[in-house]
Amino acid sequence: MRFIADFHIHSKYSRATSPQMNIATLSKYAKLKGIALMGTGDFTHPSWLYGLKKELTPAGNGLFKHEDTFFMLTAEVANLFVRKGKGKKVHNILFAPSFETVEKINLQLEKYGDLSADGRPMLSLEAKELVKIVLDIDPDCLIVPAHAWTPWFSIFGSNSGFDSVEECFEEETTNIYALETGLSSDPPMNWRLSELDKYTLISNSDSHSPAKIGREANIFNCEIDYKEILEAIKKKDKTKFLKTIEFFPEEGKYHYDGHRACNLRLTPAETKKYNGRCPSCGGRITVGVMNRVEKLADRPEGFVPENHIPCIHLIPLGEIISKVIKKVVGTTAVENEYLKLTHHRSEFDILSFLSKEELSRFVSPEILKGILNVREKKVIILPGYDGVYGEIEIPLQEEEEQV
Repeated sequence: MRFIADFHIHSKYSRATSPQMNIATLSKYAKLKGIALMGTGDFTHPSWLYGLKKELTPAGNGLFKHEDTFFMLTAEVANLFVRKGKGKKVHNILFAPSFETVEKINLQLEKYGDLSADGRPMLSLEAKELVKIVLDIDPDCLIVPAHAWTPWFSIFGSNSGFDSVEECFEEETTNIYALETGLSSDPPMNWRLSELDKYTLISNSDSHSPAKIGREANIFNCEIDYKEILEAIKKKDKTKFLKTIEFFPEEGKYHYDGHRACNLRLTPAETKKYNGRCPSCGGRITVGVMNRVEKLADRPEGFVPENHIPCIHLIPLGEIISKVIKKVVGTTAVENEYLKLTHHRSEFDILSFLSKEELSRFVSPEILKGILNVREKKVIILPGYDGVYGEIEIPLQEEEEQV
């Protein structure tokens, strides 16, 4: 069966996260969006884990349920360590098949950091040692480098990362099967590195609020079963892992280079021109994802590997509504229109799967135009930089006919 999965989110116990990030609300929004399988996030946090055990029912296949939504036990951890005299900060996502396995993992990880301090704990532990510890506990677990290109906290990050998967994980590299692309990069950007061809690229929301789950996600065609899903990821099985759903990477808050304090947005060429220093204040420019990809790429822009898993680029329905009715996302007007539309069909059905004719039966002409323009990539985005999200413009007027 075809279904959509979002594996990487955070609970209300993570920093800067909505108090509404609880299982009941996540299940409600998953249904509105058309997501069948959610990651739990934060299984390392004692209070969140206690709640998961109370609220989730075992589905008998390595997954759990709350009402109509399936959940997979997942967590993100921050590995902080020193390699060759340089500080490294690499975030990783953990996938586990049972509460028993999770309890054993937490028992080991609490030796390296305070698991109760944050839903995404900071561990004084090398990334490769994390892999060894987790897989020694249960070989059915999976470890995936999170948001692989984020400047500050990722495997390829410009400020504290590495230049290759092998450099980071060394002898444990054979146990890494997938990478999470993150909001500021997409698969086409990653396809420019031939060394990444062997890895499956997954996409997740990394959401801190219920409305943002599914802003990136994965489409599968298999049984909703823990082992079958992980096999599809590990083997890069294109018959079972159909495609990923992506942000337009320009919208991500680290796509371009820049210096937020001075409202400075830069291309890689401009960063080079200024020798990596802000021309206004002399401060260090944050090197973004686009620049980092350019540095490590060994293929031209537009290259498509033979074994790639395709992707589609979408803008969340709430953002499209916001642009049409000229109200801020999160306002009552946008929320009411969103609920009105998703009463008919799920968000992903509306954004991607329904035809123009089907949509026209319950979607206003203005919003329909916005949806169709996004599908056709007729969008204008001022790229994000240094923690600032990109600014989107969706043309809503019909182009004038050429005379």
